[in-house]
Amino acid sequence: MPANATAKPLSSTETQLEILRMQLAQKLMRWLPIEGMVESEIDGVTLVRGDGCSGCIGTLYEPSLAFMIQGAKSVQLGDREIRYGPLSYLVTSVHLPVIGQVIEAAPDQPYLGIKLKLDPQEVTDLLLAMGDLAPDPGRAGDCPDAACGMCQAQMDEPLLQALSRLASLLDSPADIPVLAPLARRELLYRALLGELGPRMRRFIMSDSQAARVSRVIATLKDRYSEPLRISDLASQANMSESSLFHSFKQITRMTPLQYQKKLRLHEARRLMVSEGLEAASASYRVGYESPSHFSREYSRLFGAPPKADVSRLRGEERLPA
Repeated sequence: MPANATAKPLSSTETQLEILRMQLAQKLMRWLPIEGMVESEIDGVTLVRGDGCSGCIGTLYEPSLAFMIQGAKSVQLGDREIRYGPLSYLVTSVHLPVIGQVIEAAPDQPYLGIKLKLDPQEVTDLLLAMGDLAPDPGRAGDCPDAACGMCQAQMDEPLLQALSRLASLLDSPADIPVLAPLARRELLYRALLGELGPRMRRFIMSDSQAARVSRVIATLKDRYSEPLRISDLASQANMSESSLFHSFKQITRMTPLQYQKKLRLHEARRLMVSEGLEAASASYRVGYESPSHFSREYSRLFGAPPKADVSRLRGEERLPA
């Protein structure tokens, strides 16, 4: 910025949002004095802190709301990159294999986030209770990425206040059993009323294309080690093969075969790191017939051969992306 340039003054709304954000950031740093990922005492709520930028880390995102309080992050989903920073949030509607990277963080300004796991039945019940207030699933139809299973938006004041109320219950653990379900419901309500509400609803509607693809994704997740037949998946979803292929790629930014491959590689990585399996054993366990083929695909996804990658992961305690 030129020396004579001046920063645009914040509006009263932006000022209030920034005050709320800073207050929540201070609480997060108190709850998480060192970097790490911690399952909180509130069911389904995870706290994340990173004191430095990370490399590119492959991981599997579950259906969730992820709120960025401080720092910034990049997530690569297939051919699409999503960047989000302070006061933004990410909605993941289905299980998605991604490459994540913390791109802004420092010890005095760590990356801070809160993740809320989504329960489809809970969202469905809330939508029914909302009645006419429920978001119109067609409202975001003109957006080119409207069908994608992962999207981000900026938090407004009601959403940030609801998030703050839920997280602040960590300061009064005795209140969590009674108040956390109410605060969680309020947070979901505010998210459904927000910019991404219509997209969240699409994945809940039982007769929508998105919901049908969600059921196929659930099958792939449960049976990733088995041979893949598009015709069987299409029949399960009550869709033509071409329609399933097109809708699946819109939502996940990859083909069903690519999706299955990434699920296999992520699971093989977990087996090697957590259970100590050798690469060949892990490759057979997840459905590969050739260890050399597995090693090549593993290196393409994670940037290093299995042995080197697992040694690195065991030797350092970095945050999951």
